[in-house]
Amino acid sequence: MRRALDLARGVLHTTAPNPRVGCVIVRDGQVLGEGATQPPGGPHAEICALRDAAARGVSVAGATFYVTLEPCSHFGRTPPCVDAVVAAAPGRVVVAMGDPNPQVNGAGLARLRAQGIPIATGVCMQEALALNAGFAARMSRGTPWTWVKMAASLDGRSALHNGMSQWITGGEARADGHAWRARADVVLTGMGTVQKDDPRLTVRDVEVPRQPRKAVVDGRLQISEGARLFDGEEVWVFTAHDDPVKAERLARRNARVIVLPSAEPGRVDLPAMMRWMARQHVNEVHVEAGAGLTGALLSSDCVDEILAYIAPVLLGDAAGMVKLPMLSHLDNARRFDFIDVRPVGGDVRLRGRFADRWQALQSAATPR
Repeated sequence: MRRALDLARGVLHTTAPNPRVGCVIVRDGQVLGEGATQPPGGPHAEICALRDAAARGVSVAGATFYVTLEPCSHFGRTPPCVDAVVAAAPGRVVVAMGDPNPQVNGAGLARLRAQGIPIATGVCMQEALALNAGFAARMSRGTPWTWVKMAASLDGRSALHNGMSQWITGGEARADGHAWRARADVVLTGMGTVQKDDPRLTVRDVEVPRQPRKAVVDGRLQISEGARLFDGEEVWVFTAHDDPVKAERLARRNARVIVLPSAEPGRVDLPAMMRWMARQHVNEVHVEAGAGLTGALLSSDCVDEILAYIAPVLLGDAAGMVKLPMLSHLDNARRFDFIDVRPVGGDVRLRGRFADRWQALQSAATPR
């Protein structure tokens, strides 16, 4: 199963909106075939593994299939994988996590059981779910899995009062942050960051087969048509201000304006934005924004994880990482579970996750 997970990691950037899946077929400790899900429209992991075995000239009858996700049981861009698995007459099928897609959701496992094929489930489920948290979130709750990337000093400061923030952390941390950009479907920022930094929002420090989509929260539709992020690829601009004339000008820069006003004037309805992105088949969102949008996303319950890079420096009286309402009691604080702490160059990377959101995802992905 760990080999199947490695195969799934190898297609981290190419399967969306489909899940990242690996499959290994084994008999008597010998690998007969293996494969990973190909880009949309291409074969899934099980089919790739079966084709690999056929290319090796070996029969897989009676072998054990290790698959990181429950075999699909419905017609999508490709036929049901479970039919091909059943036809191969395996001796056993081992599955890491269930498929929360309502069109599957246990039906693949039920078909295997109905054919009398022994199955085992839940093997390395946490690792498989971590690879496909976005797919599981979109299928089970209708919103992407979203993390916020921050870079700050030891005293929690992300920029000087004059706006200077480049660079608090070192080159290794910035490259690692780009790797997280690369795995996401969308990189999201706010209008304040566009005005201050004029970012490109592209992945530059790691090689990737495709760039993630770029998106901006711009409540009053103030973005300049000359912003550097308009580089030919489509950009989503979420706003509360309906201005068809400016929307048409932005369309000439390949920007799509989405009007989603909240009850508060000039503010975008952030939960509605997340639901909208899920309907566009977005699995994962990487946020790199200022303290205002970061705080608004947290306050709107639109964040699942924090990805924080902490530099060994003190900035003193400077801008903080996030703007949140003042609390009167510590019981009201938003608390994360640390899931990973590691050095990255001269800095430290912290990952924190809302425990209840992860538990809900585990429940949705538990094999049935």
